[in-house]
Amino acid sequence: MKTQLIINNEAVDASNGATFERLNSLTGNVVSQGAAATIDDANKAAETAAIAFKTWSETGPTERRALLLKAADILESKTNDIIQAMAAEVGASALWSGFNVMMAAGLFREAAGLTTQVQGETIPTDKPDTLSMTFRQPVGVVLSMAPWNGPVALAARAIAYPIAFGNTVVFRASEVSPKTHLLVCEALFEAGLPAGVLNVITHASEDAPQITEALIAHPAIRRINFTGSTRVGSIIAQQAAKHLKRCLLELGGKSPLVILDDANIDEAVRAAVFGCFLYQGQICMTTGRIIVDEKVADEFIEKFAAATAQLTMGNPAEPGNEMCIVGPLIDSSSGERLNSIVKDAVDKGANVVSGGTAEGASMPATILDNVTADMRAYHEESFGPVISIIRVKDDEQALFVANDTEYGLSASVFSRDFPRAMKMAKHIESGICHINSATVNGEAQAPYGGTKATGYGRFDGRAVIDEFTELRWVTVAPNHVHYPF
Repeated sequence: MKTQLIINNEAVDASNGATFERLNSLTGNVVSQGAAATIDDANKAAETAAIAFKTWSETGPTERRALLLKAADILESKTNDIIQAMAAEVGASALWSGFNVMMAAGLFREAAGLTTQVQGETIPTDKPDTLSMTFRQPVGVVLSMAPWNGPVALAARAIAYPIAFGNTVVFRASEVSPKTHLLVCEALFEAGLPAGVLNVITHASEDAPQITEALIAHPAIRRINFTGSTRVGSIIAQQAAKHLKRCLLELGGKSPLVILDDANIDEAVRAAVFGCFLYQGQICMTTGRIIVDEKVADEFIEKFAAATAQLTMGNPAEPGNEMCIVGPLIDSSSGERLNSIVKDAVDKGANVVSGGTAEGASMPATILDNVTADMRAYHEESFGPVISIIRVKDDEQALFVANDTEYGLSASVFSRDFPRAMKMAKHIESGICHINSATVNGEAQAPYGGTKATGYGRFDGRAVIDEFTELRWVTVAPNHVHYPF
């Protein structure tokens, strides 16, 4: 699978002819080869987007809505191609790939609906015969960066919302999933997106710092959205601050699933298995900690371990393994990191209930019980199929543990007592909380984002309008205005 840069709707090689390769994490085989953009290529993409903004920003909402709706249909028609690309590039099961397409198509349609929801208001004024009002307008060129772990859904939201509101986009695709990201972009091009509105660049991993910095510094870039690690997000925020440019950052997570002593244990088990091990736990919303009341902990763990043992494991890129739930990690270094987290926990008193050791990029679903605050497993984002169980004595301790993290993306609370669960949900420090359902849960019409080290800003729903439009105040005075001098 070969990919090129897309600048002004033309597929081109890097200006110096350089390429990079994506290798399958299990076999080491080359699965995709992408053009490795230079800083000149990145600047050209930004300049092209700036030119296109002059006309795209003047289009009406009906035109933008129709294009996004058409792109949603085209994207769905590419489902089989996306499943194959995601299996090869990022080790995703057909379930996770199909889920990505479903979410992305829904997101395109939600963005289409929001084109007519960009509104202003009139403001009371003390000046006689004066009209005071606000309106929102496109901001300009948006730099959008999406990761490899939910490549279709995350690329779709990074691109569709800016475009829906009349902006143009430079999309920095992941070097880990270049073909998958390009398939998303192709849906928009095939739907009739005008030249220059979306420009796509890929680059070698070693070139990421300088190319990203050059794009952030480019005068045409007015907003930045990034989904990825907290470490990289912090660097991007600092660089953007130098140029006084606004960011939307959706970063790491360590989402708690809190099980109170009156919870429906069977439902909590089902949510835990889904939330912990879908796509090997390599999702920002993945359940990172299970916080369970000690009065029901033994029952929960027994049932959770039994359900986890039923999960299938294999390489989705191989025939017959397409629906395997636990596939390979994104690379072997992830396995080494997870092994060190597990070893640290065991050395300090935790016990392995199931799973335990990664071999290269392959790791079984692993459950750690009796995790405590002095262990790495308690604090670090695993981003793999390793879940920490923390036993607590009551609701107060459960809330403390839930908030005892630098992250704040998603959370869930299981209880049969709605006021009790609602009280817990209200005080958990996260952007999202679900009562009696999994931490992995998203809908395009609901605001998505987090607090603390998870970042700031919101994708999805009406909240996203503020991220990609500029609020303006305008007054219209009468012909004659009185001034004091």
